[in-house]
Amino acid sequence: MYSKRLLLSTISLLLLLSVSAGAQKDPIGPATKLPDHPRILLLKGEEGRIRQTIAADKTWNNVHQAMLGECDKLLAVAPVERIQIGRRLLDKSREALRRVFLLAYAWRLTGQQQYLQRVEKELLAVSAFSDWNPSHFLDVAEMTMAVGIGYDWLYNDLSPASRSAIKAAILKKGIEPSLDPKFNSWLTATHNWNQVCNAGMTYGAMAIYEDQPELSRKIINRAIDSIELPMEDYAPDGAYPEGYSYWGYGTSFNVMFISAIEKAFGSDFGLSKKPGFLKTAAYMTNMTGPTGNSFNYSDAGTGSGLHPAMFWFASKLNDPSVLWVERGRLLSENGSKYDKDRLLPAIMLWNNGIRVNDIPEPKARIWVGDGKSPVALMRTSWTDPSAIFVGLKAGSPSVNHAHMDVGSFVMEADGVRWAMDFGMQDYNSLESKGVKLWGKEQDSQRWQVYRYNNYVHNTLTVNNGLQNVEGNARITRSTNNPQFLSATTDLTELYKGPLHKASRGIAIVDQNHIVVRDEVETPGKEATVRWTLLTPADVTITGKNRAELTKDGKKLILQVQEPANVTLKTWSTDPPHEYDAPNPGTTLVGFEVTMPANTKGTLTVLLLPEKAAGQTTQAVRPLAQWPK
Repeated sequence: MYSKRLLLSTISLLLLLSVSAGAQKDPIGPATKLPDHPRILLLKGEEGRIRQTIAADKTWNNVHQAMLGECDKLLAVAPVERIQIGRRLLDKSREALRRVFLLAYAWRLTGQQQYLQRVEKELLAVSAFSDWNPSHFLDVAEMTMAVGIGYDWLYNDLSPASRSAIKAAILKKGIEPSLDPKFNSWLTATHNWNQVCNAGMTYGAMAIYEDQPELSRKIINRAIDSIELPMEDYAPDGAYPEGYSYWGYGTSFNVMFISAIEKAFGSDFGLSKKPGFLKTAAYMTNMTGPTGNSFNYSDAGTGSGLHPAMFWFASKLNDPSVLWVERGRLLSENGSKYDKDRLLPAIMLWNNGIRVNDIPEPKARIWVGDGKSPVALMRTSWTDPSAIFVGLKAGSPSVNHAHMDVGSFVMEADGVRWAMDFGMQDYNSLESKGVKLWGKEQDSQRWQVYRYNNYVHNTLTVNNGLQNVEGNARITRSTNNPQFLSATTDLTELYKGPLHKASRGIAIVDQNHIVVRDEVETPGKEATVRWTLLTPADVTITGKNRAELTKDGKKLILQVQEPANVTLKTWSTDPPHEYDAPNPGTTLVGFEVTMPANTKGTLTVLLLPEKAAGQTTQAVRPLAQWPK
């Protein structure tokens, strides 16, 4: 009996110590004060600062007026309906967030009743949904953020009945499902799901804090702890593992989260100081070429856009030069182009009153970032629309959303993207046809999708095989000499077996042409190496080792320097499977070489814009002799 009592006492003590330790760890405690509504992102009375910015800068006034114009269009539009596509309700959640954020912004900045009435109508409609589709929790997260913003920003003007219905939906359809282990595996994820879902749940918890203080603290503390996992992937330099589009998703919601808790609690609890996180602004700035198109590797779309989160980063860094690309978009495009961005109102909260015309260009012409998906981004100018731009990707196909695109690159000159990437294919177009898209094993069906394997990327294919899923490539060196901007990567692990060694280097030489050099070594058997470049240009083979690419009245020469006896050819980009997306207006150009066993070989290709095509080029040195 005594030993049993001792055991129970010991267990009770351990539980007490555990709870005590947890309480010490949780930054939001019972004594923590929270502002009255509105408390999320924009406190009461802070609208005046936005009005001053609008009055002082024509560009910001244009953005503001574009948002009000979109709100006026929404007045006559029926609320979002619960129509699920495949396993996702996500498009409806995103549209609800867009509408609520815009309309609530319009109400707070103008005080016009029609905006209040319309956003209340939207909130009641989505609150009446049977659920917010917790089996695909991103849908719940974005809807909870939408309803949390609307409830908080309209709190003092909603009818008691509306307030009750909306509050119940946040709790029952948003927060409570996040406590169910069936739906919350994202808590331990290291990718965008974690960032988006924790942000959404925190917005819901902050909105109903006074009614559910203990639960709300639990949700917010859980998020502060959990969101550190994906934030670790920005180290050391800020290169976002999932690429451009998912930076726009995961990072933007991460900033929405940090901005909200910092505004409400006066602290971000050290999150913005996580290694590499603030550096990611430079990554994003450099990811866009002179054409305005992004380096769309991995599951990225082919487009690009305005990123409100960049203004938050600029303010934190006190470095407006990271806004150079955003400046260009704001000055060259009508504000209404961006009113489909569901986070657009945040740009008015984060711009810190900066005058758009005063944003300076960045100083560096090359940016290199290590991490899960290392990249090197080079250009000859930030202001010349005809500048040369090259982006090189390393990393591994095993990274979340990655393709077999290691060693691939994009290239622009004279306002044309000559070397391109298809980017992603719409997920539902594949899933609806039974494609098992998310397997990452070597023999997964994912790698049979035409756009996802190495066959159609600007990299090497050996013995007509796939890159090694578990292989990983680093950027091994780089050069910031204006006459020789360069980066090299070791691709050996990607071709382990068929090749003994493989390295690639890409350089912008003399600010007027590109060199792509591959150095490969075969093992004890011969290997056939294929070099390919995917282009939207018309391709004319003008010699065994020379091709002329033409597009939009511009010209680029592709010339193989080594080996001397290659024969250039083109391949169709018609995909092999019924489930693959069509690829009109594109061509693969390149060559194949068969290398004997136990030999070393070099593949050297020059990409010569028209103004450099007639100039004499120097012999390309071995990669080991490229300067550091």
